[in-house]
Amino acid sequence: MNPRFIFSIIIISITVSSCGNGNGSDAYGNFEATTITVSAKGSGELEQFNVSEGDILKKGKIVGIIDTTQMHLEKLQLIARLEALDLKLQEAAPEIAILLKRKSNLTRERNRTKNLLDKKAATQKQLDDFNGEIDVVNQQIASTQRSINISNRSILSERKPLEAQIAAIENIIADHTVSNPINGTVITTFVEPSELVSQGTPLYKVANLDTLTLRAYTSALLLQDVKLNDTVTVLIDEGEDNYKELDGKISWIASESEFTPKTIQTKEERVNLVYAIDVEVKNDGALKIGMPGEVKFSSNTN
Repeated sequence: MNPRFIFSIIIISITVSSCGNGNGSDAYGNFEATTITVSAKGSGELEQFNVSEGDILKKGKIVGIIDTTQMHLEKLQLIARLEALDLKLQEAAPEIAILLKRKSNLTRERNRTKNLLDKKAATQKQLDDFNGEIDVVNQQIASTQRSINISNRSILSERKPLEAQIAAIENIIADHTVSNPINGTVITTFVEPSELVSQGTPLYKVANLDTLTLRAYTSALLLQDVKLNDTVTVLIDEGEDNYKELDGKISWIASESEFTPKTIQTKEERVNLVYAIDVEVKNDGALKIGMPGEVKFSSNTN
């Protein structure tokens, strides 16, 4: 499973003692997005790589190809060996056809001798001789079929290992095609076309920006009437003095308190305890990773 990374940007200052400002917000934080680092599954020269930062990619889109020349040559060699085995397979039909022709002639002579015996024009020994020869031919037919079947089974037993090797190479070749795993936006790229990559080399990061998560912090007092899946109002800056309001839904509430993030400027604020919450917000195009945001709980009045 591809590793998941969370963009965590510096948390804006929180004044827990007042739990608010002129806008009367209850929690403060920054927007984050879950990103996926797409890595190479194969090794070789990156022949194609059609990814740029900011690209919007669909799930399953082929965005890169790693050289597979050597593996294709190995596959062709295995296919040639497989075809050579098929040429070794023996057919019983020609040999058995000769024996069946002989049996047909003997049967005709046996029947003629039987008719002559009924007319006292042939002996019982002549009839017995023909029956004996027919029995011998029947045994030869069965023996020929059995011998060829044994030989063919031995040849066919060599097919399965070759077919398994071909299937394994086809899987490796498929891994040399880079397929985008999710619908999302390319955040950053790490390689360029024609570079040599190995299995596990990071190629690019992609994130679904349709919904962003606001990781915000608030006090226990303001959080006491807040529950998972509650609808809240999210505020983002719009101009110098205005705010834009968006709907959000609380998707996670920390079970334990923590100290105010150490990036807070003042020592007094760093010793305060707060709770972290995640608020999911549909992105109308205005939200960016790292952007600050504020939350108003609907249960709180200001």
